[in-house]
Amino acid sequence: MSKHIIITGTSRGIGFELVQLFAKAGHKVLALSRNEKPIKNLSLENVTCFSFDLNDNEAYQKVEDFINKEWKQVDVLINNAGALLNKPFSETSMLDFERIYKTNVYGVAELTRVVLPFMKRNSHVVTVSSMGGVQGSMKFPGLAAYSSSKAAVITLTELLAEEYKESGISFNVLALGAVQTEMLEEAFPGYKAPTTALEMAAYIFDFSLNGNKYYNGKLLQVSNSTP
Repeated sequence: MSKHIIITGTSRGIGFELVQLFAKAGHKVLALSRNEKPIKNLSLENVTCFSFDLNDNEAYQKVEDFINKEWKQVDVLINNAGALLNKPFSETSMLDFERIYKTNVYGVAELTRVVLPFMKRNSHVVTVSSMGGVQGSMKFPGLAAYSSSKAAVITLTELLAEEYKESGISFNVLALGAVQTEMLEEAFPGYKAPTTALEMAAYIFDFSLNGNKYYNGKLLQVSNSTP
């Protein structure tokens, strides 16, 4: 059965692959990214995309209007968009923290809040976090803003699962290990990750459609490497 799926951060990496997997499986997708061109150029059936910036308050209204007009309901929201900063803490300013948190935390919270009224029992909100945000995991210098923001959405997910438990909507968070994406290459030039964007997208695709049968309010560590 065809489902309505919203995915953020779709211009490259995992999000770009996810859109194609859902489209091929016959689902309807709203692909949200600041740069909508890569998805537009694929000319996929069932896929709508428009430019969307998590930091732009007015952009959320656009999403709400689209759902109201075209879909009426949303089955899966994948909060995949993220901003990464690799910088020594001594040089990391409040503005740096604000930029990272606006995308990785405030944006996730606001889009989830906007989409929730359109979700019914058995819908699923999946948020992509990072192993660096997991308490007790190995930490790396330079990632103070990024990894702490990724820790915030783990707790946010647990709180939402509790607050909405009567609704039948599930909230889960995936803490990913290193995945070979453009974002990783920009932050850590030359580093080779053990997992490709497509491999991770395939896992998230399956989890977003089926994981809510088994999990709610849970953090799953999706990493085959230590760290």
